[in-house]
Amino acid sequence: MAILTLTHIRRGGMSKLHVGYVRKAIEERFLHLVDKSDLARNASEEKRHQSLLSRGLAALAVQMEHPCNDRVAASRVFDGEDDRGLDAIAVEVRANQSRICLVQAKWSDANKGRFGEDEVLKMFLGLDLMLDRNFSKFNRRFQAFVPEIERAYETGIPKITLVLALMRDAPLSDGVRDLLQMQLDKQNDVDDDMVEVKILTLRDFHRAILGDAAAPKIDARVRLEGAVQESLPYKAVYGTMTVPDLAALYEEHRRGLFARNIRDSLDLTDVNIKIRNTLLEEPEHFWYFSNGITMLCETIKPNGRWLPGKTADFQLTGVSVVNGAQTVSAIHRAFVKAPDTAQHGRVMVRLISLVDCPPGFGDQVTTTTNTQNPIEERDFKSLDPGQVQLRDDFALLLNRAYVIKRGEAVPDPAHGCSITEAAEALAAASPNAQLAAVAKRDQNLAGLWEDDNYQEIFGTEPNVFRVWRCVELLRAVRAQLQALREGLVWRADAAAFYGDLLVTHIVYRRLSTRSIEDPESDWPAELAKVPDLVRDTLSWVLNAIDEEYGTTSHIIAAVRNTERIERVVRAALRGLDSEKQAPPLNTDYQVAQAETRGRKINAVTTLVAAGRIPDSTVLEYRPYSKPERREMAEWLAEDSRRAQATWSNEGGRYPLRWHADQEWYSPSGLARKMRHEAAGVDSSVQGTIRWFVPGEGSLDELALAVRLEQGNEPAES
Repeated sequence: MAILTLTHIRRGGMSKLHVGYVRKAIEERFLHLVDKSDLARNASEEKRHQSLLSRGLAALAVQMEHPCNDRVAASRVFDGEDDRGLDAIAVEVRANQSRICLVQAKWSDANKGRFGEDEVLKMFLGLDLMLDRNFSKFNRRFQAFVPEIERAYETGIPKITLVLALMRDAPLSDGVRDLLQMQLDKQNDVDDDMVEVKILTLRDFHRAILGDAAAPKIDARVRLEGAVQESLPYKAVYGTMTVPDLAALYEEHRRGLFARNIRDSLDLTDVNIKIRNTLLEEPEHFWYFSNGITMLCETIKPNGRWLPGKTADFQLTGVSVVNGAQTVSAIHRAFVKAPDTAQHGRVMVRLISLVDCPPGFGDQVTTTTNTQNPIEERDFKSLDPGQVQLRDDFALLLNRAYVIKRGEAVPDPAHGCSITEAAEALAAASPNAQLAAVAKRDQNLAGLWEDDNYQEIFGTEPNVFRVWRCVELLRAVRAQLQALREGLVWRADAAAFYGDLLVTHIVYRRLSTRSIEDPESDWPAELAKVPDLVRDTLSWVLNAIDEEYGTTSHIIAAVRNTERIERVVRAALRGLDSEKQAPPLNTDYQVAQAETRGRKINAVTTLVAAGRIPDSTVLEYRPYSKPERREMAEWLAEDSRRAQATWSNEGGRYPLRWHADQEWYSPSGLARKMRHEAAGVDSSVQGTIRWFVPGEGSLDELALAVRLEQGNEPAES
């Protein structure tokens, strides 16, 4: 179960004076930078200012989580209509695992920022929409970040941090905390660490605006078992600390412990999961498996006399964990989750005194201890004789390269592959569908390198023809899914993206693979069947997910949960084996079908006749398809006027006055013009599914609702 990361504040420790410091900093640094164009002009000046302070607080939270300058932080705020319970975003695209940080901010001059159950539900609904790639539900400012989000998705399933930036001192109510935990558990049904919640409060903001000077020097008392002193050339002490003692140290000081660390204590990789699992499953082995923790201290003083090799207490001043922040954080989480088990764990700790050290020595220790490459499980697999033989067979029998060691250059796809790609392909082609789910859980395929899974997919003597052909199949399936995604949106796009291994598994089972290890096998003939099979398989897979788990279920869960993936596979295979025509995708899932549906209603005529949209309402343009987002996102971001138009009920067929040139257009005519200007693409598009009344819906949705209210079925225009 995921644990909420809460900031603990001593009651009575902060005051309105501190709120004033934060307010002044936000006013000076962010208020002239955040977008205020959508704030109601008829609202009172104080109400507008409070809204701006909330946006400034969101920008500050972004800056705290992802260091950047004030202008960049302010640009990440999209608070307003259709923010879907979220106010700001920061995205870090990483090869290992990307991170998406989503901020909800609540300002209060009285230090009582409200965050209730309604806010919890709205925030998680927004997260659901983002995970299901339903990006058009968000406002125009959010649209600028969609390309970054999609790039983060491309690296694998990202780590998502929901940050509650609350100008308050009091803890959240038990009801809100329970609901937060329930929603977290729902999101993390498959992966305990995909989504986390972090709460920032006044103390955090006060420290952030004052910088290092705001973080008080941390003094602590620690107990080391088997303590030994190193005296030359500089003083240090090392020994063993118990898990309860380390958990208590973190509980008291939290992130302040990592002030000098070049990395935060966030769970960004599978390393933290392994640390916690070790503590929860075999705590007695933790000392042997952990690399230990390094702390820099201004001074180290023993409490009384002590004998080397014995247990001793030390008083530390100015202490900071500079290596092992991930370990400390993971230890705390494991201890909170299962104290009776985790308490038996122990870890090696080094205390380095900075007394008499040369200038910059502490920074050298910090940098050096954090830049050593860890050994991964897959590195041991590169020593497997079967992998060595595969590498030789690739060269001798296929005239291709097979890379088995990290750091080696991966060959061009036509000329070979890596052990990682081979493992992924073999997992997808395995008779055991669960292995496809295991592979999908982690970008580094950590689960596949576990001995049992590794043995199941590779075997003792892997056949080079089977390995290479499975790789070719996975590539062919992915290429076809990528092509299909150009015309898909929402859940269908998500299924085509997340479901690559699931679809590959089903396609493999529909091909003739009995002679896949035979060098003379006509494998190209089987690959030729892939495009049609992928199209039909995707339809059956999405139908199975919707039927088995509902149309609001997470696509991610269906491809990563071992139980769910088996049920979806069985249902999809039943459909394919029945030789029935593949079920058509929901019209909401297909760009072409949505375009056709939009033309069935003369939306402009319907809306004008009903007076549904008041004159002078400002509408927003939101790209509808993946190609549009790719082609137009940067162009739209260059000038905010391009994504806005004013509505007029007197405009006849041309109700939109585009802010970019002040000319009048029809929704479809303007959408076509915009795409042509942005990307040189001149094609007919349905503008009513792209132009939105903020907070209410697209023109297409509003017109359909009007006709249904009037008792009229949509008719051809």
